[in-house]
Amino acid sequence: MREHGGNLDLAQQRFGGRAEDWIDLSTGINRLPYPVGEVSARAWSALPARAEIDALHQAAQHAFRTSAPIVALGGAQAAIQLLPQLARRGRACILAPTYNEYAGVLSAAGWDVHEVGELDALAGADLAVVVSPNNPDGRQFAPKEFLALLPRVSRLVVDESFADAAPQLSLAPQADRPGLLILRSFGKFYGLAGLRLGFALGNAADVARLAAASGPWPVSGAAITIGCRALRDDAWAEATSARLARDCVRLDEMAQMQGWRLVGGAPLFRLYETPDALAAQEKLARAQIWSRVFAQQPTWLRLGLPGGESEWTRLAEVLAR
Repeated sequence: MREHGGNLDLAQQRFGGRAEDWIDLSTGINRLPYPVGEVSARAWSALPARAEIDALHQAAQHAFRTSAPIVALGGAQAAIQLLPQLARRGRACILAPTYNEYAGVLSAAGWDVHEVGELDALAGADLAVVVSPNNPDGRQFAPKEFLALLPRVSRLVVDESFADAAPQLSLAPQADRPGLLILRSFGKFYGLAGLRLGFALGNAADVARLAAASGPWPVSGAAITIGCRALRDDAWAEATSARLARDCVRLDEMAQMQGWRLVGGAPLFRLYETPDALAAQEKLARAQIWSRVFAQQPTWLRLGLPGGESEWTRLAEVLAR
């Protein structure tokens, strides 16, 4: 497995403790998840019906403010795994640094992969990939910038896994344009990563290919039940987006008191430049708070947002030592 956040097993091996003792801030997953409520016995025991999957697609279209064709998959990662099947192998350009699965998956499938640093450098690619807001630095682009790029690439994939709390950045309303594919995560904003639910939005041909490749039951009955409920809960989404905005400011202020500089971030995580990220990670880990460091950037420390007030208090106490 490539290096990722959420590797709490490594934290336990190095610093001890049970999983439930840790505050895992190494990911961008909402630590105050959507209240799932009851899930029927049938959702666990029966294969999902076509009408149920269609209802999930409609709920996602509602949440993402689009009428574009959509397919539910086992997380945004499942869509990434299927990308090589959308077209014949060619030249893939990825705006980097970013989520490392894109380069790995495309390289393994025989694509000629290039990582570039500027949006304009994607021009001419058979497949161009941008994550916006980007993981880990929060870099983002306005929809008009992507639309200007679209005629200059054969296919543009925009990963909007962290866009739920920033809908003004989303291209979802225009996802049915030829050559454009949008990926969305459910588990991050709704805090239910273990449910393994995500979506791909695009033109009818691309979505049909992904649907065929994913098989007849790409998501579970429980994911359908909970996804339909959460994606139509506009009040929860609005309140959560407002809370995340406040919490970003709160975490940035705490980091500033440590002398850490904000590199960037999204509403679910922040990236800081520190004198020594490994030392900062170890300080937090000895209090069983896990964070994310990057081998190629030894000064970068990424923190997700704490959840309840007890988590904020614990983090503040550790940083104050």
